[in-house]
Amino acid sequence: MSPLERIAVLGAGSWGTAFAKVLTDAGRDVVLWARRPEVAEAVNAGNCNPDYLPKVLLPTTLRATTRAADALHGADAVVFAVPSQTLRINLEAWREQLPGPATLVSLAKGVELGSLKRMSEVIVEVTGAGEERVAVVSGPNLAREIAVGQPTATVIACTDHERAVAVQQACVTGYFRPYTNTDVVGCELGGACKNVIALACGVAAGLGFGDNTLATLITRGLAETSRLGAALGAEEMTFAGLAGLGDLVATCASPLSRNRSFGERLGRGETLEQAQQAAHGQVAEGVKSCTSIRALAARHGAEVPIADGVHRVCHEGESPREMAVELLGRAHKPE
Repeated sequence: MSPLERIAVLGAGSWGTAFAKVLTDAGRDVVLWARRPEVAEAVNAGNCNPDYLPKVLLPTTLRATTRAADALHGADAVVFAVPSQTLRINLEAWREQLPGPATLVSLAKGVELGSLKRMSEVIVEVTGAGEERVAVVSGPNLAREIAVGQPTATVIACTDHERAVAVQQACVTGYFRPYTNTDVVGCELGGACKNVIALACGVAAGLGFGDNTLATLITRGLAETSRLGAALGAEEMTFAGLAGLGDLVATCASPLSRNRSFGERLGRGETLEQAQQAAHGQVAEGVKSCTSIRALAARHGAEVPIADGVHRVCHEGESPREMAVELLGRAHKPE
């Protein structure tokens, strides 16, 4: 298929802005849509986004707008960089303005509450696009590290391999190395579940537990994700790659991870409301995804004890220490 030259990025949070910078550095013509005028003005006048990526210099050729129609006009690809639980309502507002043949790319990592749909499924349902037009990006992609040019890799997943390659070519730089995959289900589940496991790792750190506990949660979290993936038809090897283990390790171990930091505050005894206030508007996707992932697993008969525990802490008033006791008290069995 033809190269993707003009790209709209809808969502100017930390990851949307960082990915827009990657695309611009890769030589694409990029327009970034921001909900707030002051964010668009900062990008255009100061080449920065101080609210989400303070002290990061953005390319002078990256443009921003508050008008979605301006960003979408003539776009070869549209990147959705809004939180997973707001994707549907935003898509409904943008649907009529989306260029007909454009490749649709999801950066959102989550499972929608209520419908229990993955983000690519939400895009297909709302826009009417065929699944072969939808690609997802998933991997160990902490936004700030990418924005300052630190090396990383990611996965571009699409059922249409040629389209995945086109997105890959559009975002390859000296510091950002994309791989392709056709297992959209596995890549999306890896990205959604890792946020929940990272919350659990943060809770453990807040309780004062060390690296053995962290390694245990990461490993058992990977097993939990793989079980759910198998039940939904994902490919097992996807979870051993960048969109599985790679993303899981980065999100669970880094202080830059919103989900890890959010969980740590809960582990130290803060309420959900206090932790949300401390996040200053940044979304910890795992807080809501734990509920939808738990429901999705129940629908398919997959055990997800860590996601279940995180849900109880976030939404049923269970204390983090009670969650730890319950996880440790589970029946012994072969690995």
